[in-house]
Amino acid sequence: MAENVTLARPYAEAAFQLARANSALGPWQQALDRMAAVAADAQMLECISNPRLLSSQVTQLFLDVAGTLSAEQQNFVRLLVDNERLQVLPEIRELYVELKNGQEGVQEADIASAFPLDDATLKNLVAELETRFKCRIQAAVRIAPELIGGVRIAVGDQVIDASVRGKLAAMATALKN
Repeated sequence: MAENVTLARPYAEAAFQLARANSALGPWQQALDRMAAVAADAQMLECISNPRLLSSQVTQLFLDVAGTLSAEQQNFVRLLVDNERLQVLPEIRELYVELKNGQEGVQEADIASAFPLDDATLKNLVAELETRFKCRIQAAVRIAPELIGGVRIAVGDQVIDASVRGKLAAMATALKN
């Protein structure tokens, strides 16, 4: 996995520079989202690794499945196919999003909640996180019943564990010491 990130980094940076130069950060992210989903598909992975298919055939197949792409994005796909890097598109997308978020002053927050959060609660939570981290927060919420209650939030490399499970684990550790 670390090797894929190393392979993907220069392509993500090139896509980011191209998108930034053309003021098209959003459209490039949408295109990379689609391309990464196509590249991660099991059938597409078979085609990518099939030695019987010419690179032009793989390129055309990929472009047909990926949907509408600009000329620059199509050239990007051709470059990835020619350099046999199409399979690292999910990592390219992730690195691109990190670069884009850094440019825009946005951080992603992974919020795991034991129960579904209503809109007002989520809005208040995001507002508190934005105040704490002094940036805009883009929240991804998922349900994690194993937390028993409360939430566990990861923003970058910082984790805020306000879950019942986390508190029980902390008490168990304190009692052992």
